[in-house]
Amino acid sequence: MKTAVLTSLLLACLLASPAQAQMEVQAQPQWKPVEKVETYAVSGQTGLELYTSIGARGPMVGKSKNRVIAYTNFKLTWVRDYQPRGDACVLASARPKLIITYTLPKPNGRLPAAVQKSWEAFAAGLAAHEKVHGDTIVEMVRKIESLSVGLTVAGDPGCSKIRTELTRRLAEISQAQRQASREFDRVEFGKGGNMQLLIVALLMGR
Repeated sequence: MKTAVLTSLLLACLLASPAQAQMEVQAQPQWKPVEKVETYAVSGQTGLELYTSIGARGPMVGKSKNRVIAYTNFKLTWVRDYQPRGDACVLASARPKLIITYTLPKPNGRLPAAVQKSWEAFAAGLAAHEKVHGDTIVEMVRKIESLSVGLTVAGDPGCSKIRTELTRRLAEISQAQRQASREFDRVEFGKGGNMQLLIVALLMGR
């Protein structure tokens, strides 16, 4: 599953005094991501029918609008306090608000007992797979936060240069997160991968 990296991402990653940065990071209250689960309905009375329904009803993502089994999306916004200090600009605080949404399939009716058992194993494995995507997003945000707070740009009393640099650094960090997500999917859906095995088990009614 692909992970969307979108929506209002303005982050701070500039060089500053390590001591100053550490002091200001320690002063920041801890935050937690908001995690939500949304479902889409699938139908069928066998593993094959359910998986076929997933293919027809799964969420469409990306520019190509390809359907996927499940989807992890997030919205990230920041409250930042830029402070001119002499001839420099300091990012005194950067507080993230992160909302992660997992979209997963859910049968729209009762299943035969054997199929229900297979589905539960498949659904649990799928949710765990998507949670890894969510964890990489949280890790990315925490890394950005730790690098941002207290960092300084010299010769920027108007706090304009720092914003340009933020955008550049954001692209690097976001790309690294996307690449890690793609590599995880490649392994999971590859030959002998966990997701491949879960799909086969569902289709075979195991």
